[in-house]
Amino acid sequence: MLRVLAATQVLGAAGVTIGLAVSTLLAAALSDSDAVGGLAQTAAVVGAAVFAVPAARVAMRHGRRPALVFGYAVGAVGAVLAACAVVLRSWHVLLPALVLFGAATSANLAARYAGADLADPRGRARSVALVVWAATLGAVAGPNLADPAGRFAVTLGLPVGSGPYLLSAALFGLAALVVARLLRPDPLVVVRDAVVPAHCAGGVGDTRGSGAVWRSLPGGAKLALGGITLCHTAMVGLMSMTPVHMDHAGSSLRVVGVVISLHVAAMYIASPLFGWMADRLGRVSVLAIGAALVVAASGIAGMAPAHGAPQLAAGLTLLGFGWSAGLVAGSALLTESVAVADRPAAQGLSDLCMNVGGAVGGITAGVVVTAWSYAALGLLVGFTALPLLVVCLFSSLQRVR
Repeated sequence: MLRVLAATQVLGAAGVTIGLAVSTLLAAALSDSDAVGGLAQTAAVVGAAVFAVPAARVAMRHGRRPALVFGYAVGAVGAVLAACAVVLRSWHVLLPALVLFGAATSANLAARYAGADLADPRGRARSVALVVWAATLGAVAGPNLADPAGRFAVTLGLPVGSGPYLLSAALFGLAALVVARLLRPDPLVVVRDAVVPAHCAGGVGDTRGSGAVWRSLPGGAKLALGGITLCHTAMVGLMSMTPVHMDHAGSSLRVVGVVISLHVAAMYIASPLFGWMADRLGRVSVLAIGAALVVAASGIAGMAPAHGAPQLAAGLTLLGFGWSAGLVAGSALLTESVAVADRPAAQGLSDLCMNVGGAVGGITAGVVVTAWSYAALGLLVGFTALPLLVVCLFSSLQRVR
């Protein structure tokens, strides 16, 4: 099962990063507005948030397999519509298409929970981490496939910008096919049938609103959800404005690309280590490590001069590690803190909050840097992560006692 999920992560991550690599530039070119270009990334993030809840409801009623197929299929439709928008030269079509495109991101995020469903509780964090780690290959390869895809589109008589989206659509479709054919038995259905009595199965499809789900969560699940959301919000906020900060000092695109590549690699490549640590040291302890890494990263990056690429690279690398620790430990803690029947609702709420937080983080970061400075952004991110660090340390000490 983990091999199947890993394969879909590679395909899904490649599809997502191919599309996102060109979205901002294409939206700006089609609209002749940098502001609209910035909305392209936001539209995809909003899409991931919007589709997290309906995908969770599909999982509650029918299992992980239909939910993942739903996410990838909607993402494929969005990618095809985005390609059509490029052909029509319409940014008005492109932005709504990118909202649908974001459903594939939602599916990729949800796949980590499928890895946790049937895992041994003693190794649950490692199972989550392996699924997250598999996305490394797709995330790294994806942007490098955009140019060949564009050239192939030209040979078909299509605009060069349509090629990356068509390749994304193909990869999302292949991911949906792999899940539909090979993710058997459905992990959530298996674990749910083993725990939920047959006469209660009809009540599994809970349709409560997000507020009701939040109020019903135990303390451990709320801490996990808060940790995941905070680490993701901090990561998006600081990362999104780093290229702008470097560009103001005249850094080349190659240098900016190296810094961001190191950050993206750090987000995924260390996830097996954090999974092992979460299983050995405890989920809350690794959440605390994630928060500490975010605080350290914000200080190092925030104090770096715009031309200080090595210091910015060190800060962004630590930021990627912090995100990874928070996501892996938080996902494992959330999964085991709620009843099996309630998992999809809690996990869907987690992904909703995570993506909303990312959108808010990106917008807030732009406002802070425009009004004050990149250093002020680093200070804000660091102080935002401090409460999570304090709560996790306090909770860990309580457990020891």
